[in-house]
Amino acid sequence: MKKVMFTGGGSAGHVTVNMALMPLFLNEGWSVEYVGSAQGIERELVGSLDEVNYFPISTGKLRRYLDIQNMKDPFKIAKGVYQAYRLIRKQKPQVLFSKGGFVSVPVVIGAWLNKVPVIIHESDITPGLANRISIPMASAVCTTFPETAEQISKDKTHYVGAVIRQELKQGNRDRGRNYCGFHKNKPVLLIMGGSLGARKINEAVRAALPALTENFQIVHLCGKGQLDPSIGVPGYKQYEYINEELPDVLAMSDMVISRAGSNSIFEFLSLQKPMLLIPLTKQQSRGDQILNARSFEKAGYCRVLEEDGLNDASLVSGVMEVYNKRDEFIGRMRNNKHSDALSAVFRLIKETAKHP
Repeated sequence: MKKVMFTGGGSAGHVTVNMALMPLFLNEGWSVEYVGSAQGIERELVGSLDEVNYFPISTGKLRRYLDIQNMKDPFKIAKGVYQAYRLIRKQKPQVLFSKGGFVSVPVVIGAWLNKVPVIIHESDITPGLANRISIPMASAVCTTFPETAEQISKDKTHYVGAVIRQELKQGNRDRGRNYCGFHKNKPVLLIMGGSLGARKINEAVRAALPALTENFQIVHLCGKGQLDPSIGVPGYKQYEYINEELPDVLAMSDMVISRAGSNSIFEFLSLQKPMLLIPLTKQQSRGDQILNARSFEKAGYCRVLEEDGLNDASLVSGVMEVYNKRDEFIGRMRNNKHSDALSAVFRLIKETAKHP
């Protein structure tokens, strides 16, 4: 049987492209396997696909800052490499597809040692640390932005555009309203701080609730462990994370506040949702979200609010500016030409498996 293996994790952004691709392979009769961490969000998300075999391995985080865990994690990563090598040697996939994140590095090394071809997907303009380590061992790198090819060997890069989960386009407004208990007479503001949450955004949103709820019904995805059960404001619903109901919640939303992870903002673009983006700062990341947000703002798809200037007043001002100009944003989004990146990546994986 034809077999493909996937890896990627640490945050939902390192899983969503895999989640879009795996059903395509299952529909064509492939055996599909996934290698991730024992307790990461990838295990929770992939667990919804009964036909996918999930294999947990030891993982360690790749940090850019001083931390006591930096002394322990190299041993965890080494153990993960050994586990991945043994697993891949036993399972014998024809190809490995990696979405990145720290869990992917041992798996890519394990595949390379077993001479299994590796295809990597890079969502951002600049490759993340995990992908920078993995790219020399890859046969091909799929990119979302054409500029990424300037930083990678051009004979490896395949500019495909953004991979969009098809199920997001199947959302229903009425189902979304029923899920949240909302009515039709007030617009809906969706706030997403990423699967791991964003504490400063959460604090600003909650401080601004009196002003925001005058004009909006609010769905707030605040991240694991960041619910505040003491808040009982009418028209405000908070969840740690939404998976199956997300297409319906997006369908009913009139605008979005979000971080600027590439996967998410391209999904909002495809759904024509006006955005107020609050990218991670350079102190929190390598600056990739700032580049993503500036690219979208230049194209006229969003407004950017830097986290250093984030408070309840600036948040309300930014939201009202985007909402009042929503028709302009939507008009520019309609003119965006979407590529069929999902099909392009699907074909590339199959071709690589056929001719490694």
